[in-house]
Amino acid sequence: MGGTAQITLVGGTQAMLDACFDLLRDLELRWSRFLPDSEISVLNRSEGRPVRLSGETVRLVVELVAAWSMTGGVFDPSTLPRLLELGYRTSRTNPALRTELPRSACWPGNMAGIRVESSTVTLPRGTTLDPGGLGKGLAADLIVEFALSSGASGALAEIGGDLVVAGEAPDGAAWKVAVEDPFEAPVDSAAPIATVRLGAGAVATSSRLNRRFETAEGPAHHLIDPSSGRNSTTGAVTATVIAGSGARAEALTKLAFNTEPAAAFELVTGLGGAAMIVPEDRRPLFSTGWKDFQ
Repeated sequence: MGGTAQITLVGGTQAMLDACFDLLRDLELRWSRFLPDSEISVLNRSEGRPVRLSGETVRLVVELVAAWSMTGGVFDPSTLPRLLELGYRTSRTNPALRTELPRSACWPGNMAGIRVESSTVTLPRGTTLDPGGLGKGLAADLIVEFALSSGASGALAEIGGDLVVAGEAPDGAAWKVAVEDPFEAPVDSAAPIATVRLGAGAVATSSRLNRRFETAEGPAHHLIDPSSGRNSTTGAVTATVIAGSGARAEALTKLAFNTEPAAAFELVTGLGGAAMIVPEDRRPLFSTGWKDFQ
């Protein structure tokens, strides 16, 4: 998933921890758009035919469609053909891996036309999906759920900057989560830009400083404004959202890159989250609900 991962269990065993990392590796193999035999790649090449998928991948598709609907299309997982057109075709961590789509692939996709029936998903011909950051958030959700169902009394999963916690914290109180300053090197001595406390839930951060690539028009990043097909111009450098799940938190971070801060905060708050936006002047902005997690 293009980053690092950390998993912490309270009241767990080494075998449980190993099983959590096995699950993460399995999700990577199922969901990576850079792997030709992944379930998401097979689905993207299906050309309108129904595809039988694992339960985890069906849930991924359901979450992607729900996030698109919830945000009124501001979160759009069908922008993959546009990303490839701009130049983000190869993996940032392994340039030997490339995303390949059928010639019919187009953007915008027909998200409303996606059909999910039990273990079968049908994408309208031309529509393709990119799990992107939501895949990381959902992976963290699934790992925490798996850990607790396996007998751990508490669990934390952090995958590429998306963090989910539930159950008992290591010190018995709330889980304490530090949010890195996007303008500082990610080293142990760097002071966090914010700290939040959670009994359960998720913290997700999206940044336009990551996953950058060159285009004919100059440098670009992976965050696309669905209204224009180009990089957003709101001035947000990073957006951090607190929400009930990793998948939802990830989806809501995209509002900050496609909507001005005041409107983004209103939307995030209305959907049950709290947000921090760090603009180019480096002075963080907070939604009204952020203080509830201090």
